[in-house]
Amino acid sequence: MADASQTVDGNTLVAMCLSRIGIDKMFGVVGIPVTSLANRAVSNGIRFIAFHNEQSAGYAASAYGYLTGRPGVLLTVSGPGCVHGLAGLSNAAANAWPMVMISGSSEQKFTGRGDFQELDQIAAVKPFSKYSAKATDITEIPSSVFSVVDWAVAGRPGGTYLDLPSDILHQTVDLSEAERLIADALSSRNKDLIEKPRVNNSEIKKAVEMLRRAERPLIVFGKGAAYAKAENELTKLVKSTGIPFLPTPMGKGLLPDTHELAATAARSLAIGKCDVALVVGARLNWLLHFGEPPKWSNDVKFILVDISKEEIELRHPCLGIVGDAKDVVGILHKEIKDDPFCFGKTHPWIEAIKNKSKDNVARMEVQLSKDVVPFNFTTPMRIIRDAISGVGSPAPIVVSEGANTMDVGRSVLVQTEARTRLDAGTWGTMGVGLGYCIAAAVAAPDRLVVAVEGDSGFGFSAMEVETLVRYQFPVVVIVFNNGGVYGGDRRNPEEITGPHKDDPAPTSFVPGAAYHLLMESFGGKGYLVSTPDELKSALEESFSARKPAVINVVIDPYAGAESGRMQHKN
Repeated sequence: MADASQTVDGNTLVAMCLSRIGIDKMFGVVGIPVTSLANRAVSNGIRFIAFHNEQSAGYAASAYGYLTGRPGVLLTVSGPGCVHGLAGLSNAAANAWPMVMISGSSEQKFTGRGDFQELDQIAAVKPFSKYSAKATDITEIPSSVFSVVDWAVAGRPGGTYLDLPSDILHQTVDLSEAERLIADALSSRNKDLIEKPRVNNSEIKKAVEMLRRAERPLIVFGKGAAYAKAENELTKLVKSTGIPFLPTPMGKGLLPDTHELAATAARSLAIGKCDVALVVGARLNWLLHFGEPPKWSNDVKFILVDISKEEIELRHPCLGIVGDAKDVVGILHKEIKDDPFCFGKTHPWIEAIKNKSKDNVARMEVQLSKDVVPFNFTTPMRIIRDAISGVGSPAPIVVSEGANTMDVGRSVLVQTEARTRLDAGTWGTMGVGLGYCIAAAVAAPDRLVVAVEGDSGFGFSAMEVETLVRYQFPVVVIVFNNGGVYGGDRRNPEEITGPHKDDPAPTSFVPGAAYHLLMESFGGKGYLVSTPDELKSALEESFSARKPAVINVVIDPYAGAESGRMQHKN
């Protein structure tokens, strides 16, 4: 029984509530007024990962939500800290990942009078938060905490926000009253929020019939299916129907990239010629060319499976099925199993996909087999691919960001296990690298984490290598160093003019930057490599050690292309 004479403050009550609802990890930057909250969280069994910058901490929280299916929690100070945290909150919103941002705020009695770091934080987070709550009294803390956590995972996951004024954090209640408040808030939670939608059986039957009648069907799945942990159901569906599949970049690994029905290497053919596409947990946005010609055929019929009814209504598919990806695919497989059909290996569509994939892979392997020095992007990427494959299972989680680095990596690196690829995602966000690495190390401590980063992408969050060392996370960061954004100074002579023509190019960094020494300055291991043998040695040693390391890979500054594969938008 709670001791009635013992009191708890708002900081402790928040920590108790988070722990009671199953939160056991928190990312953030401490300071006024939330330092005590972080300490109370640790005392209540929550691991607090302290960062240098709220932006990286926010990216970590968002990725942690994706990898675990539980909301990642970000803690920030008031005002500027809250603003910095918006990077992570907006990233969670764009990618539909569950995350809770908790920020301290200024005292309520000074609202509008210019208090320390005063900001209308509820208004600031509004574009990126699917639900926001502000506790205006200590008694409101339990219901506020439980609401933001539940809303983060409700329906389509996303970011939510909890505002905690500093005066509320300093209020106190008796421990017995705190326990009563928690019990009341738990009993009054809106259970409907966290219930998954029921699948419409008539829509399942229509989907099965469309696939059965299709001549060139395709299964497309994305990170929504990965979040739902639908890999077993997708494996069964592909095996029973013989339908080829195409993962989006972060859907890679739900089925192995090496699977005989994988259509990644025949992507243009697959989406350009398919007549029925079952799209599971992937949005028909820019990543899938909006489901429109000329990339897709004019007469393709989409079966869109999504947790969000609004998403289906937005895309106007031939058939929409609202539901959890894992549930829907499982029911589809069961329906087909009762009246089976299968596209055999000699079916013209299957043969076309396989032959195109085989030809494209063979052409790529010819390029990959060449040892080009000074390094282009493909030679070191092949060496990295082989080193990652050599680790075996559990496979490393690969974090990839950059323009050319991410584009080449997406084609070359092989994913064989679910949720082992994190990249710039739906929003194309640069700067996620180190935050994602830390999230992966915390979410999957049994896995090695390997970041393959452009030097520009690395620079956004490079200071967090100290965080890697401080917590001794098993993260190896590989930096493709080509001297700048896309590759240093690529201006034409006629562009180098004006009163500031002698300044460095907007795209250039310091040539030969010693990124590996940054890691060494904090006690980690640094490597500088410029040849295949040096890279192989560094990878072997760092992968075996499973300690924080940076491998600085010197790349020809004229290798690659400006803006990677997005040149048409620059």
